[in-house]
Amino acid sequence: MTIAAHPLVSRARRLADDLLAPRAAQVDEEGVPVSHIEAVRRAGLLGVSAPREDGGAGAPEGVAREIAEILAGACCSTWFVQTQHHTPVKLLAKSELPVRGRLLRPLATGDLMAGIAYAHVRRFPRVPVRATAERGGWRFDGTVPWYTGWGLNDVMLLAGVCERGDVVFAFADARERPGLRPSPPMRLAALTAARTVSLELDGLWLPEESVVLRTPHESFARIDIPRSTNTSPAVFGVAYAALRVLENAPQGAEPAAALRADLDEVRRRAYALADHPVPHEHIEERLNLKTRAYDLLRAATTAAVVAGGGRAVDLRSPAQRLAREAMFLLIQGQTAEVRRAQLAALTQTRQSGESWPGPG
Repeated sequence: MTIAAHPLVSRARRLADDLLAPRAAQVDEEGVPVSHIEAVRRAGLLGVSAPREDGGAGAPEGVAREIAEILAGACCSTWFVQTQHHTPVKLLAKSELPVRGRLLRPLATGDLMAGIAYAHVRRFPRVPVRATAERGGWRFDGTVPWYTGWGLNDVMLLAGVCERGDVVFAFADARERPGLRPSPPMRLAALTAARTVSLELDGLWLPEESVVLRTPHESFARIDIPRSTNTSPAVFGVAYAALRVLENAPQGAEPAAALRADLDEVRRRAYALADHPVPHEHIEERLNLKTRAYDLLRAATTAAVVAGGGRAVDLRSPAQRLAREAMFLLIQGQTAEVRRAQLAALTQTRQSGESWPGPG
């Protein structure tokens, strides 16, 4: 079976065409509704990567990428909320600790929705959230700068760094409680709809049974490097959505065709590296392809705005929304290494006076 013919991909396309894309402008202004997350759950997409024996689909990674592209291109805010769910599911599937038995099946079936609160660990040796062993469990103190899906998620995967430098990952209920206080929803230039807050932790205590992983920071970083240097499928999803807008604009068909050919090639190469059996190899090539994909994303969304003229900056126009989503994706999941590569690529482009040279 090809990826395009997979039943979950077909469901994702129907969901995108029938619900997400038609309501994307409304969601951008009003926020992701619970009904959108429920629709993603009913389609079986929350369990795409979860093991079959635990209630998931056990689908190949290529299927998960295709679904992510489809959702991001249709409604990036909805994609961003639901994409948080998949990392906790994958981590639980690899765990042998008691929390696996309690949470994996309800997360795989979509009966529960998970968010993530651990991006701050990438700031090490800075420690925004400290984890301290206490009373047969762990106490968490500090600030989680970004937490997406507040009010939509049931549980969160929270991480803190303990005194010896280990990273402690544990599950907590995603609700205000003693020791956990959310900020008001953040007003962002893009994806405000995704209900992002910061979290103040002041003695939040979680039992040992909530822990899913404890690992040295060096081990976390080693796993995180290939994950952060691969290109997000959302970049391709939003870029292709912008090209569809461009194709339908006056004088847009020819530039859209040229950009699509370049984007297709970068996508092919980026996904081939994502599937490479040794994830820590070809880091420089992964970064190069990621920055090229970003360049094409900017070009596609900017071209959609240019071709649309004054109409493109109307809040009802998809062109301006896609351009703002592209700006957001430039920094989503960004690490210091990725930032350096992006800035170097932008500097080289400016010095050469050229756009990226294209595949090959």
